[in-house]
Amino acid sequence: MRYGMVIDLNKCVGCYGCVIKCKQEHFLPPDMTWGKLLISETGTYPNVIKHAYPVLCNHCKEPACVEACPTGATQQREDGIVWVDQDKCTGCKNCVDACPYQMRTFYSDRQEYFPGQGPTEYEKLAEMLYPLQNDIVVKCDFCVDRIDEGVKKGLKPGVDWEATPACVNICPAKARFFGDLEDPDSEVSKLINEKGAVQLHPGFGTDPSVYYIYSGAMPEYSFISRSSFPISAKYSLPLFLMTAKRVHQDVQDEDKGRVAQPADPPSTQKSKENYDSHT
Repeated sequence: MRYGMVIDLNKCVGCYGCVIKCKQEHFLPPDMTWGKLLISETGTYPNVIKHAYPVLCNHCKEPACVEACPTGATQQREDGIVWVDQDKCTGCKNCVDACPYQMRTFYSDRQEYFPGQGPTEYEKLAEMLYPLQNDIVVKCDFCVDRIDEGVKKGLKPGVDWEATPACVNICPAKARFFGDLEDPDSEVSKLINEKGAVQLHPGFGTDPSVYYIYSGAMPEYSFISRSSFPISAKYSLPLFLMTAKRVHQDVQDEDKGRVAQPADPPSTQKSKENYDSHT
């Protein structure tokens, strides 16, 4: 068993519902989100297209964060979920540096939402239901508490609401899907196979458990290959997403030992220059 997620970029409307629900579910403090939504645009006014890229911890099959953790605080369960044991975390941030997707956050001293006015009822509940220790690293855990409690009741994650991650449940466009990647009959497996879903940066070699169904309206050029990528790719989501066509082409090129890459067409070069000027 290996839990994973599929996000359909054709359906995502960029409403931030997943971001807010994740924050609410885990009682996260100000200025902290585990799920994120990055936005980009292509085209020239008035023919401009907005692109929404939801991102979260990828719960990689070969997680670099687990290898980097010196205390064993970052662990991987048998079902593939990567989580952090607060009691073992020393806040060294090795995992933060090791994560190629930059999806981890260092937490220190919970701040009030309204400084000087005392904690809200929401913040009081946070201390009761989801307390965070100081000076530790935190991240998305696929709502592991929901999954475990649901499984105990005989429910199936990705099918039954009570056993499914909150971000999947809340999505009004039904753009998120969750389930067992190793079950060929699961909805996520069928979507990956039928829709040609792709991972973010497969070249990192971590084998992410989050897949994306690519939108045909998004730019088809690729800023990165499976073997190299610009540093800015860690912070610019247009550099993250790879189309299935490009990924497959890169694999074929590497297998053939191809070194030189064909020059981008003028339209693509112009699009890149426009993007770089805004970053």
